[in-house]
Amino acid sequence: MGRPDLNRRQLLATAGGLAVAGSFGFAALGTGADALASSADTRVRYWNLFSGGDGSNMIAMLDAFRAAHPGIDVKDSTLQWGNPFYTKLAMAAAGNRAPDLGVMHMGRVTGFSPGRLLDAWDVDLLAEYGVREGDFNPALWQRGVIDGKLYALPLDIHVQLCFYRKDVLGKAGLLGADGRIVPVTSTDDWFGLLKEARKATRKGLQTIGMWVNDQNFQWWFFVAFYTQLGGTWFDADNTEVTFDTDKATRVLEFLRRHVTDGYADPGLGSVGAEQFINGAPFAWEGNWSVPVYSGAKLDYGAIPLPPVFGEQATHAESHAFVLPHQSDRGGAADDGAHRLAAYIVTHARQWAAGGHIPAYTPTLSTASYQKLQPQNEYASAMDHQATEPKVWFAGSTGILAQRVGPIVVSSTLGSAKPDVVARRMRSELSTLLAMKNPMDGKTAAQGGTAV
Repeated sequence: MGRPDLNRRQLLATAGGLAVAGSFGFAALGTGADALASSADTRVRYWNLFSGGDGSNMIAMLDAFRAAHPGIDVKDSTLQWGNPFYTKLAMAAAGNRAPDLGVMHMGRVTGFSPGRLLDAWDVDLLAEYGVREGDFNPALWQRGVIDGKLYALPLDIHVQLCFYRKDVLGKAGLLGADGRIVPVTSTDDWFGLLKEARKATRKGLQTIGMWVNDQNFQWWFFVAFYTQLGGTWFDADNTEVTFDTDKATRVLEFLRRHVTDGYADPGLGSVGAEQFINGAPFAWEGNWSVPVYSGAKLDYGAIPLPPVFGEQATHAESHAFVLPHQSDRGGAADDGAHRLAAYIVTHARQWAAGGHIPAYTPTLSTASYQKLQPQNEYASAMDHQATEPKVWFAGSTGILAQRVGPIVVSSTLGSAKPDVVARRMRSELSTLLAMKNPMDGKTAAQGGTAV
């Protein structure tokens, strides 16, 4: 670490290197292309939060961009994932020390004071570099639009998936003629599936790993199934809570039943992935687990979370490119930031290898993408995304998940009854709706989230 000639790929390839980089909040210095003095005409400073496999894939795409654009020197820095990243990005933007380009989770954009801490994209300039609104899922594109301006350019969607072991389900007679899991359209279907799968599961393994102790995962699963029921959060003006406690109770009872019926074991905590690798038939995980399971050479598949309440919907978030505020934004560096973001978005085949669904829809129709497995089995999730409400306190690692996630867990684990938990969730949503965003001192109703 600290050696200017240290190869970043070697560092990212080792767990020790990742731990060291994470502890300091940034990745090691890169190769000569971005760490040493450059003769390039333009330098673009780029901050991201990608480590592990995502980090390696991003580096590969950056290197491809550098090779194609030798006149642009990209100085990339990888910061610690989560709130530390957002805090540092906000401080840099407020102090006029922001990078030219950054990455955010789409759900965090509304709370990042667009217009003050974020600059809007020049959509005409993006179009010159091949990025147009028509090449994106309409709902996804609009998530990045605030007060009629584009503040977040989508790179992907990452979704919660139902991973399944084909070898185990095959023994249980739960695969169709196409070799994929049989359709599930109701809670009865789903629990009937679990019952049969358990019969073919080795002793000592749970039937499904679903992170029953984790506030983030339980919240994400809740969002998915509540959306399947058509549940809403707030009215159009963000002045009233419209959260439906009856629908919420149905979802909470559904999640809880996995534990009470013995399919998920709370005592196993976060070892669901290991259990799946060892032969457990199911795991509910994010699509970022694809490289892990493929690397283990499992015979497996992955679908969006099953539509047990009738409608397709699975929790989705998105990585998106943003322009942190600069008082003098413009010129060659700003043009380079637009060109770099457009290039990565339109060349995201490498990114798809990490399990993410590329936001740029032409990529989804390419022969190379359609051959990817199991990505080609869940790409349809692009069209039925269950997202958090578009309010300042939502988004990945946001206040909403921090406040409501533990309440969901209390129901799943049985320390509180689902109907009581549903009412507590509604009360918490009312409290959050009245809170002011520390970024700009405005409530959700005052936050300028019109699209």
